[in-house]
Amino acid sequence: MWYRAKLVIGLVLSFLFVFLSAAAQDQIKGKVIDKITKEPLEFAVINDGEINKNILTDNKGNFVLKDRTADSAFITVSFIGYVIRHVKIFPESPFPIIIEMEKGVLEMKEVIVNSNAASNTFHTLSNIDLNMQPARSAQDLLRLVPGLFIAQHQGGGKAEQIFLRGFDADHGTDVNVSVDGIPVNMVSQAHGQGYADLHFLIPETVAGYDFGKGPYYSNYGDFTTAGYVAYKTINVPEKNLVKLEAGQFNTARIVAILNLLGKKAADKQQSAYVAGEALCSDGPFDYAEHFNRFNVFGKFITPLGRNNKLIVIASALSSGWRASGEIPNRAVAEGYIKDRFGVIDSAQGGFTSRTNASIKLISTLNKNIRWENQAYYSNYYFNLISNFTFYYFYPQTGDEFRQHESRNLFGYTSRLYHEINFENGRLISSSGIGIKHDDISPSYLAHTIDGSAILNYIQLGKIHETNLNGYIDETYQTGNWLFNTSLRIDYLHFYYMNMAPASDTSAFIYNGSSPFAQKTIISPKLNIQYSFNNRLQLYVKTGKGFHSNDARIVVANKGFQILPAAYGADIGINWKPLPDLFINTALWYLYLQQEFTYGADLGDQVVAPGGKTKREGIDISLRYQFNKWLYAYVNVDLAKPRSIGEQKGNDYLPLAPTFTSTGGLDVKCKNGINGSINYRYMHDRAANEHYTLTATGYWVTDLTVSYTRKKYEIGIAVENLFNIRWNESQFEYTSKLKNETQPVDEVSYTPGTPFFAKLKCSIFF
Repeated sequence: MWYRAKLVIGLVLSFLFVFLSAAAQDQIKGKVIDKITKEPLEFAVINDGEINKNILTDNKGNFVLKDRTADSAFITVSFIGYVIRHVKIFPESPFPIIIEMEKGVLEMKEVIVNSNAASNTFHTLSNIDLNMQPARSAQDLLRLVPGLFIAQHQGGGKAEQIFLRGFDADHGTDVNVSVDGIPVNMVSQAHGQGYADLHFLIPETVAGYDFGKGPYYSNYGDFTTAGYVAYKTINVPEKNLVKLEAGQFNTARIVAILNLLGKKAADKQQSAYVAGEALCSDGPFDYAEHFNRFNVFGKFITPLGRNNKLIVIASALSSGWRASGEIPNRAVAEGYIKDRFGVIDSAQGGFTSRTNASIKLISTLNKNIRWENQAYYSNYYFNLISNFTFYYFYPQTGDEFRQHESRNLFGYTSRLYHEINFENGRLISSSGIGIKHDDISPSYLAHTIDGSAILNYIQLGKIHETNLNGYIDETYQTGNWLFNTSLRIDYLHFYYMNMAPASDTSAFIYNGSSPFAQKTIISPKLNIQYSFNNRLQLYVKTGKGFHSNDARIVVANKGFQILPAAYGADIGINWKPLPDLFINTALWYLYLQQEFTYGADLGDQVVAPGGKTKREGIDISLRYQFNKWLYAYVNVDLAKPRSIGEQKGNDYLPLAPTFTSTGGLDVKCKNGINGSINYRYMHDRAANEHYTLTATGYWVTDLTVSYTRKKYEIGIAVENLFNIRWNESQFEYTSKLKNETQPVDEVSYTPGTPFFAKLKCSIFF
């Protein structure tokens, strides 16, 4: 019996020894970082030569190689925009392998269709575009999103009008925009619901961006119907930078980025830098814009112990301008003004400022759990003078009006990420809660004269708006399948105190209305993807989203349709049919309970929600590398936007795009010569519900050429290379010029920029 016991004990100990030895050598841990900044690279591709399998790094740049049998092996590490590395590994190494990557040219051959459970289906596309297409301004950053178009129509300081997936999203009503977790969209804004002024973002500080189309993303709530765009600023500058730009129309710009800490700090994962931007331009208009903008940005990062990282951000924007505004076609044709760059009301223009502050703590509770907490604050001031209808409503004094607000925005978000690995899959759980409170006092729309004197208030009040939200998101990945399901809940509380005198226009609108309203909306989402291999992926997305209504409309309508929902579905593919070709395409459908663009302009005194709408379309994006230095991209986006319940022929959605396309060629040579020539095309579209008026389409071509060396860069950028005549923004207005006896209903427009060249010079140190 003792012999048998010894035998059993011996077998158990042998098994434990073999098991522990296998466990010790079964996996190898590593980390991929940027060689200069020491920042981790998320979604770097690790090709394991022994088993010919690709894995991706996590948000900390970490990876694990399992099922090791050989004494040593080579792995290939690649990341979009970096030089490929071949690394020999040894399973017996007791420490994680640190792999440093150097920036290089984009190699499409190394791009794989990303099947990582922590990224969305557009991640690969956004990474390619950020490497291929240079961004000259905050507006160019928005244009990086395939199918997203913008238009400026009240001077350079006003937020751009946004078009995406068959939406005229006004200034952000249906597109959620954020920077480093700070919301850009503003609820119940004086000029329009969801107003997204991105001008506080300095393009040179942007490290990357993420985007999604449709209402399928649980961590993005209000305004996420057509989609979202989220930007991330750099954590550690690669170099110090001073950039000078000068061009036509008295345009000048200076940008500086200064790293406040050295290499030793980067090795300790510490970083601190400041950036500044100053811009001035008169624009192409006969009445000079005198546009000026000043930005400052700072970011500080430091570890707190081994498992915590603190990120502190502060920024400020100040901007002022004069505007020529929209002009009706007849004003030029009849000689009322000398040309299309003339002005009718020279008092138009504005001033805006925004100050942001954010503090974020990222805590690693263990190897599978991460907790993020962020608190942020914004102070915003807005003053805009406009006149679209001239002498239609007020023949004696004119129709000039002012939109004004002063806002304090407070917010807090907390997110928890948990990952569980199984033998044949893994489960990624994400949950979050948040609160955002907007305090706007005062907010008003006033009839003015000469840009200063207030004749009467159309609206005057105080707004408090609070959004409480939470979500649960579960993603299970097994084999080639990925299943994602989530549930989001939003509670919004509205308060609007009407402060206008009883004799003013708004008195009857709010008479008898409670100043309070509230509503809760639940948004479920389900996304499925199947990756056939590293070249082909099929995905299906379904979900519910919403955009909130302006507090003034909510109160005036006694809480009717506070949070109109959007229901959408996508079916699409990511495909690499050739080593140098990447294709993304999707068929999509979106139903909206209420089409909404807030009519805060003079004369829009009757407050009523819009009707139901539907949109369907197809998005196509292609990226191709011809050779080592020449790249091409094309985006084609088709949409059919229609009102529901209207007679055919009267169901058009004014200004909604139906056919847009962007594309171009990018050159990146080893000798430092680089540049691009690209186009953007928007087809003719309906300017009113009956399509009796047309918003004219355009094709504009831009060119950039640069010569880049280690210490400097020089170049030229040209907008509208062929100097075509085009209209940037177009609206249907019933207007009346000073000497006219009857008003006229026609399209008014802001002329697009003519040929515009500027030189640039950058110094790196």
